[in-house]
This record gives sequence, C-alpha cells and structure tokens, in this order.
Amino acid sequence: MKLFNIPENSKIIVKGNIETPPASIPIQKEDILQFYHIDGMYSYCKNTDGEVVHLAAWADVDVIKEDEK
Repeated sequence: MKLFNIPENSKIIVKGNIETPPASIPIQKEDILQFYHIDGMYSYCKNTDGEVVHLAAWADVDVIKEDEK
C-alpha cells in the first residue's frame, strides 16, 4: 500500500520505493517506522531509535496492527 493511503499515527513497515530527501537519515527495506503525517512529497516519521526520518509519500509500506507489535 502507498504511504499516502495510510492513516496518520500508524506504525508501518517499509516494503519498497524507498526515497528520502538528500539530508535525511537513510531508510532500509523492512525498517519499522512510526508514521505521523505527510508533509508535501515526504512524510514525517520516527524510526525505532526515535530519530525523525522522511520517507517519500509514494513509498510502499504495510501497516503493523496493534496485535502484531
């Protein structure tokens, strides 16, 4: 599913189409992120270390449901 179709404040796992702005912390396939919102072409997320990362809005991701955490 594309990130722009995911509800805000969801926990996600990255599946593909990984693009970030030049100065952003790198994101890898299968990384788990807390997605907060879309901000233009990119998103505002935090990785498992609590660092802010910016994944492209069109990235392929899956939602992690509460019972899968």
